[in-house]
Amino acid sequence: MSTAASTSTSPRPSVTASDTAVSFEGLNKHFGFGARAVKAVDGLDLSIRRGEVVALLGPNGAGKTTTLDMLLGLTDGSGGTVTVFGEKPAKAAKAGTIAGVLQTGGLLSDLTVRETVEIIASLHGREALSRVPDVLARTDLEPLASRRIAKCSGGEQQRVKFALALVADPDILVLDEPTAGMDVTARRHFWDVMRADADAGRTIIFATHYLEEAEQFARRTVVMHRGRIVADAPTAQLRANLGGRTLAANLPATGADQLLSILSTTNGVTDVRVDGDRVSLRAEDSDVVASVLLNAGAHDLEIAAPTLETAFTALTEN
Repeated sequence: MSTAASTSTSPRPSVTASDTAVSFEGLNKHFGFGARAVKAVDGLDLSIRRGEVVALLGPNGAGKTTTLDMLLGLTDGSGGTVTVFGEKPAKAAKAGTIAGVLQTGGLLSDLTVRETVEIIASLHGREALSRVPDVLARTDLEPLASRRIAKCSGGEQQRVKFALALVADPDILVLDEPTAGMDVTARRHFWDVMRADADAGRTIIFATHYLEEAEQFARRTVVMHRGRIVADAPTAQLRANLGGRTLAANLPATGADQLLSILSTTNGVTDVRVDGDRVSLRAEDSDVVASVLLNAGAHDLEIAAPTLETAFTALTEN
């Protein structure tokens, strides 16, 4: 799958300290009434600057999709405000300033891929129509342009939705599980396109269950749980805040009990666990602990830095 076309995107205005693209202030969304009301989003305060790439993470029911729906103007909040470059989301969406790739929403099955993209482009004017060939190339849909939507796989239809979002050349792109149904090659190409857009200054906000996508692509990660933000930090910092690295090794044939006793009383060592003949732990100084393990006869040593999955689990498991 060619990625040459993925570098073609319009340059964006430079980022300034006060250049706020998206602002949520005390945003709430409740479903139902009275005692049975469900708080899908509960007092969300969040600001995203132009050109940022932000991953929105959280377990099912955390409020991610509801938040994105309000950002796109698809539903109104129960309280608080959300603005897109100071405008209401619905106005920004109509102007093509913001666009989304969503899990929900169908495509007209009798139209071809090209016809579908051209119809949506026509709603945004002549300039958007002129972008159709480039958009089809960037989303790798040129070989499928004459295929009817009904004959496209789930992953291919997701790429069509991606093309529909790009055709208006939005300043902000909102993605809700954007690579669902795509194969590995298509996912890789999708993120190549997104990296090019991010480098050109497009603001990208995406929700995903693929934690490795957030870890590899997002420069900032926001974790939601039960409708609230429980963490908001640069992705690398979020991992580092867990403290230390994880070490695992096979215990020595003799002296294992003594080694475990030493580990449990060593400063900076936490979460010592034994599974069969293998011990795992977290250590602030992995070099010192690795030396202790190896000198005691432990073998098959593995050392790993904290992952976003570890941070995600720690923040949402309660």
